Amino acid sequence: MNRAAENVAGLQVALSHAAKLLDTEPALAAEQADEILRVAPGHPMAQLIAGIAARRLGDATRALTLIEPLAAAQPKAPAVHCELGLTYGELGRGEDAIAALRRAVALKPDLADAWRALGDHLTAIGDTTGADAAYLQQIKASTRDPRLLAPAVALQENRIAVAEALLRDHLRQHPTDVAALRMLAEVAGRLGRYTDAETLLGRCLELAPSFTAARHNLAIVLTRQNRAVDALAEARHLLDREPRNPGYRALMAAIQSQLGEYDECIRLYEGVLADYPKQPKVWMSYGHGLKTAGRTGEAIAAYRKATAIAPQLGEAWWSLANLKTFRFEPADLETMQRPLARSDIAHEDRFHLHFALGKALEDAARYAESFTHYAEANRLRREMIRYDADHTTGLVHRSRGLFTREFLAARAGTGCPAPDPIFIVGLPRSGSTLVEQILASHSQVEGTMELPDIPAMVRAITSGDAKGTAARADRTRYPGVLAELGPERLRELGEEFLARTRVQRKTGAPLFIDKLPNNWQHVGLIHLMLPNAKIIDARRHPLSCGFSVFKQHFARGQSFSFKLEDIGRYYRDYVELMAHFDAVLPGRVHRVHYEAMVADTEYEVRRLLEYCGLPFEDACLRFHENERAVRTPSAEQVRQPIYTAALEQWRHYEPWLGPLREALGPVLADYPAAPAFTD
Repeated sequence: MNRAAENVAGLQVALSHAAKLLDTEPALAAEQADEILRVAPGHPMAQLIAGIAARRLGDATRALTLIEPLAAAQPKAPAVHCELGLTYGELGRGEDAIAALRRAVALKPDLADAWRALGDHLTAIGDTTGADAAYLQQIKASTRDPRLLAPAVALQENRIAVAEALLRDHLRQHPTDVAALRMLAEVAGRLGRYTDAETLLGRCLELAPSFTAARHNLAIVLTRQNRAVDALAEARHLLDREPRNPGYRALMAAIQSQLGEYDECIRLYEGVLADYPKQPKVWMSYGHGLKTAGRTGEAIAAYRKATAIAPQLGEAWWSLANLKTFRFEPADLETMQRPLARSDIAHEDRFHLHFALGKALEDAARYAESFTHYAEANRLRREMIRYDADHTTGLVHRSRGLFTREFLAARAGTGCPAPDPIFIVGLPRSGSTLVEQILASHSQVEGTMELPDIPAMVRAITSGDAKGTAARADRTRYPGVLAELGPERLRELGEEFLARTRVQRKTGAPLFIDKLPNNWQHVGLIHLMLPNAKIIDARRHPLSCGFSVFKQHFARGQSFSFKLEDIGRYYRDYVELMAHFDAVLPGRVHRVHYEAMVADTEYEVRRLLEYCGLPFEDACLRFHENERAVRTPSAEQVRQPIYTAALEQWRHYEPWLGPLREALGPVLADYPAAPAFTD
C-alpha cells in the first residue's frame, strides 16, 4: 500500500472513531475532528462531526460557524441540512430550523431525527396536522424491525383498523416491544381511546424509562383529557432533558393555561415567539393568553399580528370578534371576504371567517348579510360534529324518573358535607359569566373556570373507567347507575371532586366556582355527592340566549349549538329538568334571570349572596373592576358595568328565528316561568 492510500485509510479510521464518540464522548469527538481538520482542512465529514460535537457540548454558535458554510457547499447532503436544522433550533431560529429540516427530509425521507425535530417545531407553531404527519414519518423512519414496517405505513396512510390488527398480532408474540406499544398507543389516541393509550404508554415507560417519544405522547394524551396536573409532571420531565425543545415548551404553555397559570403561559409563549416571530398561530395563542389575563390591548395587537401574517387565518379573525367589545374597521370586512372566494383555504378557516364576518356585519347593522354568514358558519361547523338531540331528551326523561322525592329523601344526609363548591349551570351565553364575576368579586369566593371534572366523573361512573377518560360507554346507563351507589361511595365522589379541583384554587378563599354550564344535566349527582354545595341556574330569554348561542363558535363541548332546532330542543330539555328539581327539591337551586339582574342589579346581587350564605360586599356591585382571569366569550363584557344593549339584540334577527321559536314551544310562551311538563 502506498503512502497516499495509507493516509486515506488512516483518515477513514479516524473519522469512524470520531463519529462513534459523538454519542458518548462529544468532547473527545470534537478533539478528534479538530485534529483531522488540521491535517485535512475543510474535510466535509470532519467538519460535520465537529459541528455536531459543538452543538452537543452546548456551543451552538460555534456549531453554526461550521455547519452553515458546509450546508452552502453541500446543498444535497441530507445529514448536513438535518444538523443545520437542529443547530438553528438550539439558537432559537425556529423558522430557519423548519426550512432546513424540510430540506433534509426532502433529500432523505428516512431521517428519523429530522422528522422528530420537525414535528417539535411544527407543534410549537400550532401546525398540529403537520406535526402529526411528521411524527408518523418519524415512527416509520425509526422502525428497523421489518415486522413493524407494515403497521407503520398503515398508520401513516390512516388505515387505522389495519394498523391495529397488525400491531395486536405482533404484540401477542412480542409483548415487550416498546416501539409496537407506542404505535398501538397512537392508534388508540386516534380513536379517542385515551385510557388505552395511557396504559400502553405507561407500559412503554416501565420497560424503557428513557423512551422520550413515548413520554411526550403520554403528556399529550393527559392534556387532551384535561388532566393537567399529571401532564405537567411529564412535561417537566421532558423539559429537564431538553429545555430548548420547542414542542415541549408549547406543550407546557398549553398545560399552564389549563391550570389557570396565565402569567406563566404568556411567558412561555413569549419565549416561543422569540424563536418563531413570523408564525401566525403562535401570535394567536399568545393573544388567547393575554385576553384571558385581561390584557385586552395587547391581545388585540397579537391577533392583528396574526391576521397581518396570514389574512386567511379565520380563527385569528374570530378571536378578534370574540372579544365582543371589539369593532372591526371597514377595511377588515374586505380582507376577511377575500379568502372566502378561494377554493383552497382550510374548512376550519372558512367557518371561522364566516363567524367573524357575521359579527362584523352585525356591528354594522347589516343584519340580513350578518345572518347569512352566521348560518353558513354553523352549517359548515355542523358537518364536523355528531349531535343526537334525542339523547339529551332521553337523559332528561331518565333523570326525572330516577330523582323522585322518595329517592332523594332516602339518601338525605349522604355525600361529602363540604360547602366549598358553587356550581353555575344553564346554557352558554345566559349571563353565567356575569354571575360568576359578581360572586368572584366577594372576598370569600374564588372564580376558577369551566371545570371538566363533573363530566369526567360521570364517564367514570358510567363506564367503570376510574379516570373518566373512556371514549365510549353506554350513555343510557346514566343516571340510573347512581341508584347503585351507597352512602360511602357518594361521600367518596364528593371528596374526589374537591381533590380533583384543588389545583384550580389559588387564593385560599373558602368557596370556589365551577361555571361549566352543561352541569345542569348533573344536578342530581351534584346534590347527592355534595349536598351543601350551592347550585345557581343562570337563565336568559330563550330567543335572546338561543340566538346568542347560534352566533357563538364553541370549539368544543357544545355540539347542540350549530342548528337552531337543536338549540331550541336543548333549551327546552334544560328547562324541563330544572323545573323537575324545583318540584322535588324546592329551593335547592337558585335561579338568576339575566333580565332581572340587568334591571335591578343590587337587589339580585343581594338575593344571590343571601342564597350563598354570604354577607353583602360592595365589591360585588363593582365586579367590572375585578382583574381576575376570565376564560369565556364574555370575558371583556364582564370587565364593564352592566349594560342593556344585548337584551333585545336578537330582535334584529327575528325574521330568521322561526326554527328556534318552533322548537322552544311553550317554554318561550311561558318565560320566565316554566310550563307544566308531563311524562
